[in-house]
Amino acid sequence: GAWPRVAMEASELWVGFVGAGRMAGGLVRGLLQAGKVPASNILASAPSDKNLDAWRELGCRTTHCNLEVVHRSTLVFLATKPHILPGVLEEIRPAVGSHHIVVSLVAGVTIQTLQRLLPPWTKVLRIMPNLPCVVQAGAMVFSRGSNAGDEEATLLKSLLSSCGLCEEVPESYIDIHTGLSGSGVAYVYLFAEALAEGAVKMGMPGALASRIAAQTLLGAAKMLLETGEHPAKLRGDVCTPGGTTIYALHQLEKGALRATVMNAVEAATNRACDMAKD
Repeated sequence: GAWPRVAMEASELWVGFVGAGRMAGGLVRGLLQAGKVPASNILASAPSDKNLDAWRELGCRTTHCNLEVVHRSTLVFLATKPHILPGVLEEIRPAVGSHHIVVSLVAGVTIQTLQRLLPPWTKVLRIMPNLPCVVQAGAMVFSRGSNAGDEEATLLKSLLSSCGLCEEVPESYIDIHTGLSGSGVAYVYLFAEALAEGAVKMGMPGALASRIAAQTLLGAAKMLLETGEHPAKLRGDVCTPGGTTIYALHQLEKGALRATVMNAVEAATNRACDMAKD
């Protein structure tokens, strides 16, 4: 039959997912909740039904055949585990045409590797999301390969902006984004847990303390984004001379909070680089 044309109208965009794990699920929920792509236009493949059941509940079509996904989609998201990807690319390679846009979510696999394992004309982009995409508050960065132009980048950005912040960056930033944001949500959860435990120590019930801690983080982040101010400026605004906040900040400085968090971002970034070399 005739190949579907690459349509910029989302209703005519056929989207495939090779791999149906947590990150792919987060992205697809963002696309669906924003009404960007109808569920009936989405086809996902995975080896077992374990993950696919959730996709069917969303109204998406599912298959066990990766080739079927490529045949029936124009925009194909690769969302497998890194060690499985080379075999998957070998399998789908014969079906990839010049009309396809291939977007990899796979950690540690470079655009160069993707382009080497796919036909030379393939339009390849690489994206690194983070888990809050599931609640449309993700932070994603993407980079384009040599055959992906402004049209493909614009399409991807317009689709993914429904999942949160989405920025195009040089590929070298992707590992840094992993250390800052991909892994960074876990640092924030640790901080939220510690905030709540401090309040529990002082006599507040745990469930209440956790809700207030979460809302505190949300509010602080929203102010950063909406004012565009430097964090140090906003922090200074909270500190009245001789007040409660400066006493608390002194303790955080004694514990070397800033240096520790910088070390964490560095460690995760270096680990992401190492995984890419394996």
